[in-house]
Amino acid sequence: MAYPDSNHVIAAAESSAPLHTRRVKDVVLLGAQRFDSTLGAIVRGLDCDGPIALITAGWRDREDEDEALRTHLACETVNLRLYHRTQDVFARDVELAEAHRAMQIELRHKQDFYRIRLEHELAANHVIRQRQAPAKVLAEEEAASMGAIRLLDGYHLAHCMRVRAEFERQVELETRPVVVEHRAQIAEALAGCRGIAIAGGHVASMLNRMRLFGIDELLDGQAVFAWSGGAMAISERVVLFHDSPPQGRGAAEVLAYGLGLVSDLVVLPHPETRLRLDDPERVSLLARRFSPARCLAFPAGAHLTVREDEEGAAQLQASGLTQLCEDGGCVGFEEVGA
Repeated sequence: MAYPDSNHVIAAAESSAPLHTRRVKDVVLLGAQRFDSTLGAIVRGLDCDGPIALITAGWRDREDEDEALRTHLACETVNLRLYHRTQDVFARDVELAEAHRAMQIELRHKQDFYRIRLEHELAANHVIRQRQAPAKVLAEEEAASMGAIRLLDGYHLAHCMRVRAEFERQVELETRPVVVEHRAQIAEALAGCRGIAIAGGHVASMLNRMRLFGIDELLDGQAVFAWSGGAMAISERVVLFHDSPPQGRGAAEVLAYGLGLVSDLVVLPHPETRLRLDDPERVSLLARRFSPARCLAFPAGAHLTVREDEEGAAQLQASGLTQLCEDGGCVGFEEVGA
């Protein structure tokens, strides 16, 4: 299946998608921290004794309720308060607030229409998998169905990137006085930090605020520690998923490009309650849909350290991760050459 001007839209958007010259020392992705906190031990294991900047914007109105996190880290911290900074920006720059609101409305509509098309594509793929036909025919038709799903994902991401890029150009985001003011304050705070800890929470809210203040561009050698929604936000693309939501059968959907601090990985936190890893069809569908990126389930206590060697190649050290495989099986990520 093709979508109107799909190749043109995807190519244009990908040319402006997040492409980063890596400016961080290490990136550590972790599973949920609420009941099984491994963050502090990992931070200390990397000799990152602070100060550490905190991003808790995903907690929204509870952004400042970070006492437990600060106690766990047991070092000097500074909360960047991105959620409250955004409120200040929009209060002082009404024109920007209105433009941002209009962008969000457009993106929500696009997500709704994408979801409608996606549900039909996934339903078709499921039916095709159940059909009886010669093996060659069945393989070709299922591959075509998978190709349509992947194309739809790419088409949607491309359109979302175009909407956001147009917003930033139209409002001249980087030159808005109140945005410049806050970015300078954040840059000053980060300059004195050895690491940055990005908590989970509402991933879209967090990602919007990190983009508003250009957090990825302000990093300069700090180690980055991110978990749950925070880990999703700094990956290459954000995939929302829940195999068994209250309303019935769930379907994973792409939301947006992430900050791209790590590449070729799809971060899947909370697999204990959100993934049916014992369902080969679902596992295979996710793995094939986002290949060659690796779909990694991050249960509580799991972590992955990504660091570059002298030649710029990513070196991975993993513990407790599960990789979803194209054959429908699951293996420990350590077993496949992490």
